[in-house]
Amino acid sequence: MNTIIVVALICGASVQGPDCSRETALDVITAPAHTLQECLMQGPVLAANSGFRGEDGAYVKTRCERKK
Repeated sequence: MNTIIVVALICGASVQGPDCSRETALDVITAPAHTLQECLMQGPVLAANSGFRGEDGAYVKTRCERKK
């Protein structure tokens, strides 16, 4: 069973990196991952597959969370 969740946070340019969270993100995309390395590589891919283009200075922040 996967215990790691990839969380791709799409945040606006007005949100500083440390403040980018599930609550402040414009969009939140999640998927399972098997390892931490896979998790870190999947975040930008998830955002790209969702149609994210980085308009207006928006950016992707990838988090790896333990499944609860």
